[in-house]
Amino acid sequence: MKRLPFVALLTDFGEKDFFVASLKGVIAGICPSVQIIDITHQIPSFDVLSGSFVLYGAYRYFPSTTVFLAVVDPGVGSERKIIAVKTENYYFVAPDNGLLTLALQEENICSVRVLENKKYFLNRRGGFTFEARDKMAPVTAQICMGTPVSEFGPDIKGYNKLTGTKPSEKNGKIVGKILFVDKFGNCISNIPQSLLVSFRQKGALPKLEIKGKEIKNFKNNYSSARKGELFFLVGSLGLIENALCEESAASLLGVGPGDEVCLGDSGNKNAG
Repeated sequence: MKRLPFVALLTDFGEKDFFVASLKGVIAGICPSVQIIDITHQIPSFDVLSGSFVLYGAYRYFPSTTVFLAVVDPGVGSERKIIAVKTENYYFVAPDNGLLTLALQEENICSVRVLENKKYFLNRRGGFTFEARDKMAPVTAQICMGTPVSEFGPDIKGYNKLTGTKPSEKNGKIVGKILFVDKFGNCISNIPQSLLVSFRQKGALPKLEIKGKEIKNFKNNYSSARKGELFFLVGSLGLIENALCEESAASLLGVGPGDEVCLGDSGNKNAG
């Protein structure tokens, strides 16, 4: 018997309203046997960058053929497109507003389709304010039922991407940005471990600069720091993050997603 794919949900809907339950109800009504897993529904409202990062951090650990329904959609009901993307390993259904940027940058894309075929949409009970329920959820369920993505609408060559998601070099520094602040107040950047290694190979001790603050303490893990010590380290996704031991670095520094962070040379030499 062919295994049905999982559906993984990510939204900024929260848990108090009827929104998430409606998505699950639509999907179950079309494909009752599918297993639905919640990634999170606590993405900050309208924060597409944070949503993109959380999806990126989670998606690769799901079984192949999982269908990801991701909704952080400030432009709901507008002329922005809704897309279904098939990659070698997964399916993604989302508004075309950059939400899929980070996940798709590591995937081999087979097809990107604009959702236009009304045959697969629900009949709206009201206006145009809940396209996740009326369009995205039924299409997600249809993918689980084996409907080819080619049925949902025309193929397009590209999709909208968030800008500045990759670091650049300027005046001998690596200039990046904070992609996400986690529950603990750790500020996760888009600067990969490999760029930190390159500084060390030059014999220099690197420093992190953020909001006018220089952070020279590098640690291998969180427990290596003293309580209240500001430091940086390489996190579980291989990205440099700034932390404050047992406290919130984001609160201390006033940092949020999109803020600039620089990796530079501290001027000290690495004795090792």
